[in-house]
Amino acid sequence: MNRDAERLQALEDHLAGMLRPVAAPRGLVQRLRSRIHVPERSVIVDRLHDWQRLIWVLGGVISGGLVVLTVARAIFHLVGRRNIG
Repeated sequence: MNRDAERLQALEDHLAGMLRPVAAPRGLVQRLRSRIHVPERSVIVDRLHDWQRLIWVLGGVISGGLVVLTVARAIFHLVGRRNIG
């Protein structure tokens, strides 16, 4: 166990020496800030008060998640079982 911890520490030290932080160009940061638009607090509150739309969006997200989960399980059962056994 001690040897594994030493190997892990050596790997972390090696990566810490190789991976250095990179500063983003100033123009890129300014462009991103101009593109990201955070609506006013009153607009967010108005959107939350629109219950019908909120329910439709929530239902759509849940339905989409269930579809993705179902497709993933079907692929697992069709492909995964052949490779396991």
